[in-house]
Amino acid sequence: MSSSLGRIAAIGRTTFTELARLRVFYVLVLFALVLIISSSFLARISFQQELQVTKDIALGAINFFLSMLAIVATAQLLPRDLEDRVIYSVLAKPVRRFEYMLGKFFGVLGLLVISLVAMSILCLAVIHLREGAAVRETMQQLSQSPSDELDHALVAVHQAGANRDLILALLLTLTKAAVLVSLTLCVSSFATSNIFTISAMAMVYLVGHLESIARDYWLHQRAAGWLARTFLAVVAFFFPDLQAFNLSDQIIAASSLSNLMLLKLLGLGAIYIVGYIVIAIAIFSQREL
Repeated sequence: MSSSLGRIAAIGRTTFTELARLRVFYVLVLFALVLIISSSFLARISFQQELQVTKDIALGAINFFLSMLAIVATAQLLPRDLEDRVIYSVLAKPVRRFEYMLGKFFGVLGLLVISLVAMSILCLAVIHLREGAAVRETMQQLSQSPSDELDHALVAVHQAGANRDLILALLLTLTKAAVLVSLTLCVSSFATSNIFTISAMAMVYLVGHLESIARDYWLHQRAAGWLARTFLAVVAFFFPDLQAFNLSDQIIAASSLSNLMLLKLLGLGAIYIVGYIVIAIAIFSQREL
């Protein structure tokens, strides 16, 4: 067992190093530019709206870039190893195919964690700076007002800034990216090129964000029988409900995420990840190399 974990960890470290050398971290520079440039247009908005919009833009940028990084980085793993014939030398050693697949998954996941930490630090830094500016502006504007009114205004500023729900949103963004990694790995286990994998995942990404709208229509606007419900359940497995992991709207509306809902979303993500990885391993184990 320990030797198997050691081989998985070794493949994961190698995968992480290979992806880092491909300069995928340039996505962080792009994110920084988007965040800084977009924030500069918020100068005329009131401080509460400014902080909310800044968080919305930051979460949207992190969500999009982390998802794209998960898909593109994973899609090229197997085709590149097959093209460079690296996979033959790896599997010729006492490495099982499931260890190879798990190592690839954890390698990409490590890259995503590092990327998310870097982007989150930048996001929190921008929000913290704008929150500090809003506090100074509020104290200046309400310097002649009663202390109760000033305290209430300052509490509103801090509530509009970085809070618990923002951290939870970042955690669910990572969960969504991990789901995309596992599904991309599943598709690439039988795909012949990374172009096909990326194209298929682009369709999955689009359907995954529109799925909840279609499901609500069928379940609430029309009378859905057991056949329709079964069909929707099958579609929900092969096309994960990616929109469920987006909390931007809730954060903008200042609605708090309950612990029960958080556990449900993390559990849903874990079911998707385990299911896709099991399918990927099963397909890859039967694939002729």
